[in-house]
Amino acid sequence: MSTTNDKDKEIVKELLKAIHKGVDPAELKKEFREILTRVSPFEIAFIEQELVKEGISVSDILNLCDLHVELFRDFLATRELKNVPKGHPIDLLTRENEWILKQAEALGIYAQALTILKSPRDSVEYLNALQTYLRELKKIRIHYRKLQMFVYPYLERRGIVAVPRVLWGREDQVIVKIREIENNLEKAVKDPTLDIVGKLAQELIVLSKEIQELVFRENKILYPALHALFTEGEWAAIAELSEELGYIVEVGEKLWVPEERPLYPYEVQAVVEPEQMEKLPEEFKSLVKQKDIQADTYKVKRDGDLELPTGFLTPREIDGVFRAMPIEITYADTNDRVRFFSESEIAGGFPRSKTILGRLLYYCHPPRLENYVKVNVEALKKGQFKYREFWTRMGDRIIRVMIAPAKNREGELLGVLEIVEDLTEVVNNPDEIKKKIVVL
Repeated sequence: MSTTNDKDKEIVKELLKAIHKGVDPAELKKEFREILTRVSPFEIAFIEQELVKEGISVSDILNLCDLHVELFRDFLATRELKNVPKGHPIDLLTRENEWILKQAEALGIYAQALTILKSPRDSVEYLNALQTYLRELKKIRIHYRKLQMFVYPYLERRGIVAVPRVLWGREDQVIVKIREIENNLEKAVKDPTLDIVGKLAQELIVLSKEIQELVFRENKILYPALHALFTEGEWAAIAELSEELGYIVEVGEKLWVPEERPLYPYEVQAVVEPEQMEKLPEEFKSLVKQKDIQADTYKVKRDGDLELPTGFLTPREIDGVFRAMPIEITYADTNDRVRFFSESEIAGGFPRSKTILGRLLYYCHPPRLENYVKVNVEALKKGQFKYREFWTRMGDRIIRVMIAPAKNREGELLGVLEIVEDLTEVVNNPDEIKKKIVVL
């Protein structure tokens, strides 16, 4: 990151004063075009923090954020991303990054303000504001999740593994730091000594910088590369999945409607063609050329597979999957007749055998419970509950029993599922279980 000279800083100050007077940012871009082509959007973020040290109010400096986003948008226009239609995944990811940039920038400005406080009492207003921004910024996980789960698999399919792993590692660091700083911020609110607040401020400044650098890497390097590599079918799948997960910005009207069917990574015969290679950003191209990349040719679907909405399995694998689960299930159709049950090798439930296949579900229970089961099954089939939960004992074991309606993706009732789970350890040793909890 280059160092900004005093002249540039003074011009940015002039911009700040003009915004304070209500001048349209578009007019400022025209008037100060020369300086704005020389000062990168990231340098502006650091100038803002320097202005805090000089006594300019945080609220005034925050008014620069909108102009910063405008500059960043112009800065990216020089890359390969041209004429991306509104509503295309790249458009929406870029707009999310604009939102993220503003939140991260505000964090840095408030954090810098904390470093010049003379009294802990003066930090209360800033700490409260930081809590609000940090709480909002936690939505960043939704943005990263779309990249990690929907975008990176297509790069990996092409044999481009290093880029996704590096980016995911940096994204994960940001998520962990947000969580840690949120805890430290709560402590600072309760005990705002200068030492605690000062340490917190430095952590926030580093976090702000790391998030802004990630925004830069995504918008300037990753998205232009994706634009050059991915087909419309791939984008159609990414758009469909992203819609289910959601966005952290208002989507609005979509002008992009894919003409190709969704194409998932396992369906892609992915090779980076020479003409695609030429369109890649230099930073991306050099990394790809350094590695002897080999496209992933693994075939997910094999002969004899059952094709399910979420994958492919052989009957033998299905049996193995159910046996490896720490739960046991019994499935009855809409006639209340048992059609399937599973057995667990990890945690057993109630004894069952093939003799229950075809049997009425409530006849699989003691007569004293028959009517109770029947009433609850009927209530579930009528949609009166999402599920019903019951607890019981079997010897010294504590068992949770859940029954829930099984439906297809259109919401049509298929039957009822009874799920049995041994939760003895959880109930008897809750403190020991809590010690094992790892936040991912």
